[in-house]
Formats: sequence, C-alpha cells, structure tokens
Amino acid sequence: MSGTSALAAPRQDAAPRRASWRLSPYALPLNALRILAKCALPLILWFSAGRLVRWALLLLAATISHGSWYQARLVVVMFLFTLVVMTSLATTVGMLYVIREALLETQARRAGGEAKESLLNALNRTALVFAGIYMTWGFVADDAREFSGIDVMRQPDRYILDAGSGDDSGVMRGLISLDPKVSLATMAVAYAVKWYFGRRHEAGEGRFSGMLATFGELAFAFYGLNAIAAAVGARSDWIGHRSAVTAWHDFAASAEDGVPGWKQVSEWLGDVWPHVIDALAIPLTWLTIGILVYGAYAEDTRTTIRGTRLEQAAVHLERTHNWTRLALAKLSAGWTARWIPLLNSLRLTARGGAPLFGLFALCYVGLHIGGDYLLRAGRYLTASEEPYLWFATGEPVVYVVDLVVTLMTMCLIAATFDLASTRARVRANGGAPVTGGTAEPDRPSPAR
Repeated sequence: MSGTSALAAPRQDAAPRRASWRLSPYALPLNALRILAKCALPLILWFSAGRLVRWALLLLAATISHGSWYQARLVVVMFLFTLVVMTSLATTVGMLYVIREALLETQARRAGGEAKESLLNALNRTALVFAGIYMTWGFVADDAREFSGIDVMRQPDRYILDAGSGDDSGVMRGLISLDPKVSLATMAVAYAVKWYFGRRHEAGEGRFSGMLATFGELAFAFYGLNAIAAAVGARSDWIGHRSAVTAWHDFAASAEDGVPGWKQVSEWLGDVWPHVIDALAIPLTWLTIGILVYGAYAEDTRTTIRGTRLEQAAVHLERTHNWTRLALAKLSAGWTARWIPLLNSLRLTARGGAPLFGLFALCYVGLHIGGDYLLRAGRYLTASEEPYLWFATGEPVVYVVDLVVTLMTMCLIAATFDLASTRARVRANGGAPVTGGTAEPDRPSPAR
C-alpha cells in the first residue's frame, strides 16, 4: 500500500501543473483554438447570417439609390446604411456572446451565483460604445467601400459609358449626394431620436433604449456627412488663409530648415505611426468591444483613472465652476470617445501581464497577415483563362477567408479576456491554481 501511495503522488500534482499552464499568457493561442473547437458551429451560423443580412442591405441600398425622387431615395439609402452598421454590431456581439459559456471566467461567475445575461442586455450595453469606436476608428469606411463596389458591379457598363459621355450616372454616389438642406432636416430627426432614447438608456429604462440611441447616433452622423462636407468645402479656402493656420505652416517649414533632424524625425513618425495603429490600437479596439460584451467594466473616465494619481486631480476638477467643466468636456469629447475605452481595455489586460497583451497583438496581426496570404492563395487557385469567371469565384473566396479570420479573431479576443480576468481572480484569491476547468482556487480535500 505504501508503494501505491508513493506512485500516486506525482499524478495528483499533474492536474495543478496543467491548470497553471492553461493560465500562462503563452497559452493564449491554445486557449483560442480550444474555444474555437467548442463553439465553431454557432460562430459559423452567426457570421453567415450577419454577412447575408449585411450584403442584402447593401444591395438594396445600391438599388434604391437610382431613379426618380432622387433625394427621397437617398434618405432611405442612409437609413439602410445605418442598419448595415447595426448589423455589424449585432453580429459581433452575437459571436462573442455564444462563446462566453466556454470561458473560465464565465464558469467562475456562475459558481459565484451570477445569473446568465441575455443577448439583448449585452447588445444594449455595448451599442453606444461600439458606435463610437466604429466611427472614430474609421471601420465604417469598409462598409462605404463595399457599398460603392456593389453599386458599380450592378451596372459596370453604365458607369463607363456615362463617364465617357460626360453624364453623371450617380454610381457610387449614393452616400455623398444627399442635399445639405435635406441632410440638416434628417439630422434634426436623428438627433431627437438619439437624445430621447439616450436619456432613457442613462436612466435604465426601456429594453431597446441603448440600441435605439445608437441608431440615432449613427443616423445623425451619416445624415450629417453631406451637410458637413458642404460646410467644409465652403470654408476650406477661408480657413487656409487665416493667420493662425498660415503661421503654423510657416513654423513647420522653418523648423525643417533650422532644427537638425526635424524633417527626418517627422518623416519617420509619419511612416511608423500607421503601423503602431494597426498593430496596437486596432487590436485593443476590438478587445474593448469584447470586454464590453462580457461586462467587465464601465466605459467612463472615472473607471480608467481609479486607483491612480489622476483620480485626485479629477476630484479637484469636479469642484471647479460648471462652465469650466463644460468647456473641458467639449474640448476632450473626441479624445475620450476615441481613447478612454481603449485605456480601460489596456488596464484590464495589463492585470494579466504585459506578455498577454503583447502576444494578443502579435496573434491579431499575424491572423490578418495570414488572411491576406490566404486570400492571394485562394485567388491563385481559382484563377482561370475563362473571362469573367472571377465574378463567380471571387466572392466565395473572400467569404471563406473572412470566415476563418473573423472566427479566429473572436476566439482570440475571448481567450485574452478570459486569461486576463482569470489571472486577476487567482491573484485576488491568494495565487492558488485553478483546476477542473473552473476559475476557483483549489480547496483542501477532506481528511479520511
């Protein structure tokens, strides 16, 4: 019997070692693959349904954008384009939602008595921040390009013939041809929707208030594009000749001539900054959306600075005059909408360790680079000497590549959140390892 006990001891220690490895930040790719293996079917269904609805809305918008009652048609086009972005929201949140039960953090919450949250609540909570991120980081540009591409492919000969004859066919102009006066009127309606349902959402009233407020926010921005473009076009010359702008250009030119290395540094920053955005800011942006879906934090500034020296500065700011606070809020509105949610994500991920976020960003970039090569390989393999065959083979190849990259990205986001939250939970519980697929620490076995 004593020999049997001696042999059993190493096997008893193997489970904690395996559990500790699962919590290592370097196990992030394996955790993402584990989640994908468990949830592949619902993820494929959500992605396919979202892609189908999005394509149908874009095709309908492109079709409606031509014909009589042109301005009225363009109002409907903007309405449908807003629904396209809302579809992207619902698809993203739905994909992240269906894999939450495969997370260790979710199992720990269930063990702690937390009830299962509905998809509608997750949508309601995520909608407004998703809209801000989607607009400020330019993701909506992909939707606009796809709309233009569908519009061209509907009648490619018409676009070419009208361009040769000097006529305006209106192709690819459905999102930018709305009359400024009509834009202002529809902006007012959209703002009223945004304001009313935004207040209801802040008060916690209405099951759909967050999504309706988001719809009003997006519609207000899209309907205002033409009015803003007209205003900017009318004032661009005036702004360019103002003394402050002229003085700034003169200063930049003199700095390049008088400061050694200024031109080289500015050119280097101009070359590097886009890569910094693609490699760090964009992955963190999508991680922000994932963390919002899982309800890990509030997205306000106070949450970001809590526990830091900036929190005391915020206390002093709140004691200042109301007009001072209002002016600062207006001046910092664009910065906070763009960066505060990302700072929240970075702070939560940092609790899981710097290697975790570094590996997440590396895997994210690697996925998208691999997706580009996969797309090139698919087009190479489906190439044919038959003319126009790529009309039939192009879209399926793009669908498969987007499916693979999107599913892996969603699982990578979920795995990163899971590791960061579980590692923080384990440290809070005294550093005990997790076992058995749960996030709770080991308990000593009862004495025999």
